[in-house]
Amino acid sequence: MPEEEQKENEVEEKKKVEAVPTEEEVPAVAEEIKPVKPSALDLWKPKTALGKEVFEGKITDIEEIFKSGRKILESEIVDKLVPNLKSEISLIGGRAGKGGGAQRIPVRITATMHRSGRRFTASAFVVIGNEDGLVGMSKASAVEPRDAIEKAIQKAKTKIIRVNRGCGSWECGCGEAHSIPFKTTGKAGSVKVQLMPAPKGVGLVADDESKKIFRLAGIKDIWVKTFGNTSSHVNLISAIYDALKKLYVYERVEE
Repeated sequence: MPEEEQKENEVEEKKKVEAVPTEEEVPAVAEEIKPVKPSALDLWKPKTALGKEVFEGKITDIEEIFKSGRKILESEIVDKLVPNLKSEISLIGGRAGKGGGAQRIPVRITATMHRSGRRFTASAFVVIGNEDGLVGMSKASAVEPRDAIEKAIQKAKTKIIRVNRGCGSWECGCGEAHSIPFKTTGKAGSVKVQLMPAPKGVGLVADDESKKIFRLAGIKDIWVKTFGNTSSHVNLISAIYDALKKLYVYERVEE
């Protein structure tokens, strides 16, 4: 009997050793067990008529939406039609610097007094674009800075516009879409901007915050003239956005 029990124990131990995965098998097993997080498009349930048409594949190009003049109310529409969008956060906040003055930060923190104490809110201002003629911008607020940035990106997608690019400088005349076709103006709050076409090679003659929206719009050469309180980056970017929208005013008249 002891010999038989010993043999049975040896067989059981062999089975346990064979059941343990080797070092090469462990990563493969971990990859199989790792859950796949669904994306926002996988969970998308369209609510608008335009969203349903895009979801069903009836509209495959965002240019069809611009030509029809329909309003985009769901950010997933842009996610599906323009998957290569990039985003930039504008520096709208401020805090005390080391040597005095103010240091600009991406998020603006505001506080409101309640009976329970102070409640803080974070605001973010985001510009999006595909660097090829599409651009949008928006501002949003939330309790957490990360949520405010994500909310601003989703709202900016519903405000995306097409930028009319060209070569309107008399010094260039190359015919390529590296600048804007003619001079245009925009206004937001106390800020007024003038955008003027520039020849190839001049670059973006503007401040760092303005360059963000031009880069994302696919504009490589431009002259910018500003008036008013340009330290308010929200008004400055909004004025440039307003000027870029007006590049199609003559096209609408012809239609």
